[in-house]
Order: sequence, then structure tokens, then C-alpha cells
Amino acid sequence: MTFSIVGRCEVTGQLGIAISSSSIAVGARCPWVRAGVGVVATQNVTLPALGSMILDHMERARLDPAGALDRALGESEWNEYRQVTVVDAQGRTAFFSGNQALGTYHAVAGKQCVAAGNMLAGTHVIEVMIPAFENASGHLADRLLAAMHAAIAAGGEAGPVHSAALKIAGEQSWPLVDLRVDWADDDPIGKLDGLWQAYKPQMQDYVTRALNPTAAPSYGVPGDE
Repeated sequence: MTFSIVGRCEVTGQLGIAISSSSIAVGARCPWVRAGVGVVATQNVTLPALGSMILDHMERARLDPAGALDRALGESEWNEYRQVTVVDAQGRTAFFSGNQALGTYHAVAGKQCVAAGNMLAGTHVIEVMIPAFENASGHLADRLLAAMHAAIAAGGEAGPVHSAALKIAGEQSWPLVDLRVDWADDDPIGKLDGLWQAYKPQMQDYVTRALNPTAAPSYGVPGDE
């Protein structure tokens, strides 16, 4: 049903997540990221509220990922159906898989990253994501997507994948990257990667436009002069 990776860039401090699912619009429910705080994937039989709850506990109560995860689960119900992963702004990790997670499920923590999934072709799908992320170079998005491609190559989900999302927080309060493929009959991760490749050369321009409109580059569209 879902597999994902949450991670932190040691160089930039950016926090991000890449996720895919057999369900429609996984990016609307499962990825949560907050600049300077952390990143959360809440998946399986998803309770979206867990994302903001865990981030709030890390930011306001100054809890580490394990403490924030435990407190959020203690404040919610039906935890046996949940699967949750967390990385904070220091690169610390935590994860949880309830015993009613669907099909074959697994979660693994690496260096400043956690990969997890359910309804998998096998636990090895998650195992390959960690070295793919850790050994990849480039922007955090490139590393997250490398892990997703590795998972697909290893068999991915037990069934077809239909949606995918990529979300990254930088220094600003809004996401630096927020790209989604809400439904595709085939290869949503490949289509998501294509969106990233198109967005990457323009990414910083949109930050500039927000912070200093007088320095904003023009894209030559009507009204944009």
C-alpha cells in the first residue's frame, strides 16, 4: 500500500520525504515536514493528525523523535493499524509499525533517515532504500528519489503503485519542494522524478521571488515582466 523514506541532509540541514502508494493522492495525507523541526511519514491505515501532533511535540515540548512519537501514539487510538517514521532537525530517528499493518511490512533506520513500508513485495524492499539514500549524492531530493527508485527495482509494493509525493523543508516556513503525482496508471515515481528535474533549476528563484520581488527573475509569461 505504501513505502517511503524520511531523511535529513547533513550539509544543508534540509528535511524531506519521498513516498508512494497504491492509493490516490498519498501526498495529501501522509507526508509532514516542518523547517527546523522534523519530518514525519504517517502511513498504512493513515491518521494524518499524527504528523502535526509529532511535529508539535518536537517543537513545543522539545521532545526527541522517540518521545514525540510515543506521546502522539498515547494521545490517539487504533495504533495497531498505524505505521509512522520520524527524523528531527538533529538527524535523530524513530519509527513505529503496529501489529495490524497491512501485508508484509518493515521499517529500518539509517544515518539520519528512516525507510518504511507495508503491503511490500518483501522486507528487502525497505532494506535497499537505506544504502541507496546514504550513498547517493546531490540535493536531498535526488537522494530521496534514489531510494524510491531502488525500492521499485527491488519489487516495490505487492500491487501497482499509483501516486507519489516529494516534500522538503529548507530555511523558510513554507516547503522548499512540494511535488505530487496524485494518480498515474504506471510509474508515478518516474513521473515525480520528472517533475523534480523540471522544478530543480527554478527552485531557488521562487524563494527569491518570495523574499525580494525586486530581484525576481522573469519567466516570460503574460503579466510576468
